[in-house]
Amino acid sequence: MAETALAPETVTRDPVCGMSVDPDAGKPRLEHEGHVYHFCHDGCRAKFEADPDAYLEAEDPVCGMRVTRATARHMAKHQGQRFYFCSGRCQEKFEAAPEDYLGDRPAPEPMPEGTLYTCPMDPEIVREGPSDCPICGMALEPMMPSADAGPNPELVDFRRRLWIGAPLALAVLALEMGGMLGVPWGDWFGAETVRWLQFLFATPVVVWIAQPFFKRGWSSIVTGNLNMWTLIAIGTGAAYGFSLVSLLVPGIFPDSLQGMHGPPLYFEAAAVILILVLVGQVMELTARDRTGDAIRALMDLSPKTARRVTEAGEEDVPLEAVQTGDRLRVRPGEAVPVDGAVVEGRSSVDESMITGEPVPVEKAEGDAVTGGTLNKTGSFVMEAQAVGSDTVLSRIVAMVAAAQRSRAPIQALADRVAGYFVPTVIGIAALAFLVWLVVGPVPALGYAVVAAVSVLIIACPCALGLATPMSIMVATGRGAQAGVLIRDAEALERFAKVDVLVLDKTGTLTEGRPSLTDFVAVGEASEERVLALAAALERGSEHPLAEAILSGAEERGAARLEAGEFEAVTGEGVRGAVDGQSVALGNAALMADLGVDLSAVEGQVAELQEAGKTAMLLAVGGQLAGIVAVQDRIKETTAGAIRDLQEAGLRIVMATGDSRGTAQAVARVLEIDEVRAEVSPEDKAALVGELKAEGHAVAMAGDGVNDAPALAAADVGIAMGTGADVAVESAGVTLVKGDLRGIVRARHLAQATMRNIKQNLFFAFVYNSAGVPVAAGILYPIFGVLLSPMIAAAAMSLSSVSVIGNSLRLRKVKL
Repeated sequence: MAETALAPETVTRDPVCGMSVDPDAGKPRLEHEGHVYHFCHDGCRAKFEADPDAYLEAEDPVCGMRVTRATARHMAKHQGQRFYFCSGRCQEKFEAAPEDYLGDRPAPEPMPEGTLYTCPMDPEIVREGPSDCPICGMALEPMMPSADAGPNPELVDFRRRLWIGAPLALAVLALEMGGMLGVPWGDWFGAETVRWLQFLFATPVVVWIAQPFFKRGWSSIVTGNLNMWTLIAIGTGAAYGFSLVSLLVPGIFPDSLQGMHGPPLYFEAAAVILILVLVGQVMELTARDRTGDAIRALMDLSPKTARRVTEAGEEDVPLEAVQTGDRLRVRPGEAVPVDGAVVEGRSSVDESMITGEPVPVEKAEGDAVTGGTLNKTGSFVMEAQAVGSDTVLSRIVAMVAAAQRSRAPIQALADRVAGYFVPTVIGIAALAFLVWLVVGPVPALGYAVVAAVSVLIIACPCALGLATPMSIMVATGRGAQAGVLIRDAEALERFAKVDVLVLDKTGTLTEGRPSLTDFVAVGEASEERVLALAAALERGSEHPLAEAILSGAEERGAARLEAGEFEAVTGEGVRGAVDGQSVALGNAALMADLGVDLSAVEGQVAELQEAGKTAMLLAVGGQLAGIVAVQDRIKETTAGAIRDLQEAGLRIVMATGDSRGTAQAVARVLEIDEVRAEVSPEDKAALVGELKAEGHAVAMAGDGVNDAPALAAADVGIAMGTGADVAVESAGVTLVKGDLRGIVRARHLAQATMRNIKQNLFFAFVYNSAGVPVAAGILYPIFGVLLSPMIAAAAMSLSSVSVIGNSLRLRKVKL
């Protein structure tokens, strides 16, 4: 879709995907033939490195000129392909009729069967096919965006109407204002001819160019959903109708209304007003389309095809044809097509789009891979396990799209105001008409029409309707770029008011993966022997701590020993035989059962436990031989994030099912004062309820199945994207990277969005409150000023532009 040009001195374009990239944003870059190219993602850089010539230049499909992709100021997307243009005029021509410039290219793919459509202003309206909204009359848009979709058809249509209608409206305006401009049209062509020319130029604008607006206005009256289109249709319709009667049957008007060449005409007012409204609609549609940049950037991470491996050989198939269980080959430099697991080969995979970590992750047989991540060096075969809408990337896209359509509770205020506002404005317009007709100066009827039309136009509540949806759409897209997925607008609004944050420990504050930290020898055994014996026993265990010991032993090169007679003692540890000796590894209870004396190491064990570590004791032949300790390490970014949240005024409470000693140790390191340890999932949900009963707005952050009840009970649930699916489903906010700094970013985003919405509503309310009395003529008795309907239309459009511009500032908010 078209992308608004940005200043070339501050922003350059990714030559691969066409996205605008800030050179100072720390994005990937590459020097080629003396020029530095900037990329939105490592995947684009890898594609460029593989074949630079394919991305250096493109041919303008309209005029045939060669355009440098990295600095092109005009770009559009059609049928999933990007086209670059030498000028805005070429881009407009292409978007108006792309088939005229594509030769024998195939037609765009239709939307998938079963695609649901919804109204951007009234998201409760859902239909199975494209149509118009029964409430506001706007064209319905697909609920799920498509990366291959062509330009927004409504935007293309409105731009075409604008290119045709604008010159006609300017011609009418020039004819009407000729006397003021010193151009004697009447002397040249005759006064009656000039009046008929105004009719000829204005009629196409009213009858055809503005046909969608009158259709929406009529629909609003028929359904009783009075809105901005009601006012526009009545106001411009009245101006055009009055002018038509004045032109065709001027004799029916009294002498007081007869001017030098007949009764006054307002063709120019109707035409110019409608063109100004059309300009506002084009700007709104363009801005709304830009809010989908984040979604399109995510969708572009997935390849369009996959290489399927079968008994007959290998073949490239469309991504839509991949099914669960298919085997797919992923070659160096290619994106992983779907979610699955490696079944053959090994490689390093760039998972930064999911984890945010720039260092590629080594993948071998059995390791999971995520669709959209970038394969770096090796080649491997994977088995597809999640395809289509079930992939992680598709779920992220769906979540962002749903959030952009959702409505914040504050929108209800705007809706209520608009519900009373439109009938009130119609009443004020009627009252102004009658007052001017009765007490207005000569010609009273002309003044009455001007005042009524001006009131209807300037009071158009389009800015009021845009105030909240525009901010929400931009904010959710900005959040997605920062790894913060907002489920809906309500979560965003509630998050701005949160004053208490409840945090789970394991997987939220900590890495969620225990690792070996200490191994101490006691007596004659060496540390290496202690570690090797512990690993030999744990090789038969399925306990999470066993994996930590085995990994630690392998990393440290401990000798591999085999254990026999293995036995797991529930709640205590494991025991068996190694090299003919009885060996046991477990807690103090297991040692007591075996009659092992622990007096010599009680102090060391206590120190390890105070540090938040789990200490396990090793006995060989009934004698204490050593201590092995593991710990779920605190994430490197957690301490800084906690400090930032506390500085932001949040009260932090840690709730965990872990032991009190371990919980207190973590709390000490992170300087968290409130700790609830050894709590069940039900206890966590009860804690949230208790805090809410005290009058607090509570957010809960967690990553496990056990956190789901508390996440659902909180005002705002925050899920680590690296955690369980049920946690993500229960949350209003998901942190893709599983990093607590995402909560800081989410809070900043929520507060910035609410400030933005309130600013927009202020613009809309103040503008309408001040504009209506002026349009009705309240200043005329004092200053002799009566607002022209054209000025009213310009002011109305300006209010919408101010709301759109203010909302788009959220794209640059620092998180």
